Amino acid sequence: MKKTELPGLFPLLIACMLLFHPPCSDLVAQNASGHQIVFENVDVFDGKTEGLIRNQNVLIEGNKIKVVSPDPINAASSARHIDGRGKTLMPGLIDVHVHMIFTSMTMGELLSPDLNQESIMEKASIQAERMLMRGFTAVRDVGGPSFALKMAIDKGRINGPRIWPSGATISQTAGHGDMRGPDERSRRFFGKPSRAEQFGATFIADGRDEVLTATRENLRFGASQIKLMAGGGTSSAYDPLDVTQYTFDEMKAAVEAAEDWGTYVTVHAYTPRAIKRAIEAGVKCIEHGQLLDEPTLQLMKEKDIWLSSQMLVADTEAMDSLRREKRRPVIEGQQFVWPLAKKMNVKLAWGTDFLFEPELNEAQNDYILKLRKWFTPFEILKMVTHENAQLLALSGNRSPYKGKLGVIEAGALADLILVDGNPLENLNLIANPAEKFPLIMKDGRIYKNTLE
Repeated sequence: MKKTELPGLFPLLIACMLLFHPPCSDLVAQNASGHQIVFENVDVFDGKTEGLIRNQNVLIEGNKIKVVSPDPINAASSARHIDGRGKTLMPGLIDVHVHMIFTSMTMGELLSPDLNQESIMEKASIQAERMLMRGFTAVRDVGGPSFALKMAIDKGRINGPRIWPSGATISQTAGHGDMRGPDERSRRFFGKPSRAEQFGATFIADGRDEVLTATRENLRFGASQIKLMAGGGTSSAYDPLDVTQYTFDEMKAAVEAAEDWGTYVTVHAYTPRAIKRAIEAGVKCIEHGQLLDEPTLQLMKEKDIWLSSQMLVADTEAMDSLRREKRRPVIEGQQFVWPLAKKMNVKLAWGTDFLFEPELNEAQNDYILKLRKWFTPFEILKMVTHENAQLLALSGNRSPYKGKLGVIEAGALADLILVDGNPLENLNLIANPAEKFPLIMKDGRIYKNTLE
């Protein structure tokens, strides 16, 4: 195999590519073109304002918000009217660090010799619909073979959130995305792609040429941003947490290829050394960062770099002892990084990063509440709506959905939740979507409505 050759994504993605055109929310909106829905007598959390805007009427036309007004709305006679008295209308929730495939299956299922594309799609489809029913109308998938899932959602074949896909993670040999088993040898020397590469989970790419090819391959399939592994991780067996991964030139290659397509690179990294190198190479976002120090946070502030972090737990029932031990300094570090990053006014985004534990997905909303130690309910709700939407918008022309998210204002996309009560006064409402989210709308379409 030549140096610059890389294994292709799995056959289902090839089929999708043959049918591919730039996905757009208009695919769904065409079905609702001109149709009007009016929310009456709602209190509005618009994603930006500290406090509710009381007694509003909101007109949805097609897939967009048309009018937000305290005055009665002159809608068409065919318009659907929804009485929201006593309830809060807010933007849909956004999680900017998910792995739609890896969060749908256990490690045992992923390693099974019986694994196939059909079983992956079946399990991912179930989790995607449940995620939407928890009020998450948009997510950023930062690694994994989610293109086919995204296309099925966009075409209305299954229900789920909007997905900003990264495609396969890009990792050096012995990097965080090198998922080979003990019996899988290097493709470079032995000519056989690893199983994870064959399923589109990762690219093991070494040297500038291979990194360029891997980046462009993801962009070819519709990646909205590129995910690079720049340091060690807790869910991988072979790379210590403290190591720095990829040389400056290799990282710079990915950045240049992404920027040529009008988008950006985000990196998996914890340590100041790895993060400084990534910033120097031109990345725009850091995933995790729980081992950051104050000087590096100051550099991020000066360079306008996003910190997309999580509130992780020390262990779960399914976590093995190695992963638990590797996670320990990360858990300690997040107690320092979140409040300091807030104090320094670093751009902050929030995500969950669940892996290999499908049962953990049901706690997705609960993990929002873990931010209460350092943030007010307003700051939290703004982060998981408006701020996270700003990070999604960083994809520029590669953003798969054209329009503004994370706000309730005229012209924004109609991704909305109706909450039974005031989440600014009682944030616990957000963690009970089954009972407290009587209505969920994405792209102007109602996917849940227990009011009627």
